Amino acid sequence: MLRRLLLPLLILLLLPVQAAAQKMIALSFDDAPRGRGAFFTPDERTQRIIAELKKANAPQAVFFVNPGALGRGDGIGGEERLAAYVAAGHVIANHSNSHPRLSTTDTAAYLADIDAAEAWLKDRPGYRAWFRFPFLDEGGKDKEKRDALRAGLAERGLRNGYVTAESSDWHLEALTRDAAKAGKAIDRKALGDLYVTWHVEAADFADAMLHRVTGRQPVQMLLLQKPISRRSISANWCARCARLAGRSSAPTPHTPTPSSGKCPIPPRRTACSTVGPSSPGSRPRASSW
Repeated sequence: MLRRLLLPLLILLLLPVQAAAQKMIALSFDDAPRGRGAFFTPDERTQRIIAELKKANAPQAVFFVNPGALGRGDGIGGEERLAAYVAAGHVIANHSNSHPRLSTTDTAAYLADIDAAEAWLKDRPGYRAWFRFPFLDEGGKDKEKRDALRAGLAERGLRNGYVTAESSDWHLEALTRDAAKAGKAIDRKALGDLYVTWHVEAADFADAMLHRVTGRQPVQMLLLQKPISRRSISANWCARCARLAGRSSAPTPHTPTPSSGKCPIPPRRTACSTVGPSSPGSRPRASSW
């Protein structure tokens, strides 16, 4: 689902603002390659996302991938869809192979699942050495497991693909699929408006809170699933999300500090990039929304 990775996220400021007041956001999409929704086939979703990100002048987004979904069901053709994102200038990163929940998974098995995903992802065009925890579950209150995973990620050269803003859009998508399956009438314009509002409000809330806590203007990382309607994928949606962060893009993840258990705010505004996907060492460049 889209609205502000960011998309995310977290998009696009067309008007200049003073550097001190700039709000920046990165768009990130989870669970790629995602299956069909209530209105779009997997291929249609991919085509719309690429087209609308381009229309909104969003230079780059990151898609966190579950390679285990490829080649079966809606995952058939998924490798080609991921390649299309990369060809459009976006990047891909690790979201585990089978999307396990850390709190209910053995540490060794969880790391093995990460390794399975890395085996597919590594050396592919557009690859970035970032890992996003499925369900954003980093072990909960189990500090031993949490620390073991952090050590495991460090050993593998992976950085935490953290999130600062999200609106649980997967829930809205699930309700929409259920309504469509039941044959209920769906006001798609109202649904799109709601979807956009959810994301913009989530980003605004996170931005205000982090600014209050840190005393500075942080870069936001918006978590998106994938858009559910034409309205939610539109460039207009991107522009409204950009109101918070400006042009969206891929993150520069930072490892959480062991003492807090939470990810620190990036020290530099490096959320967006116009560097091509074949430059794995490039540092994304931030844009304002």
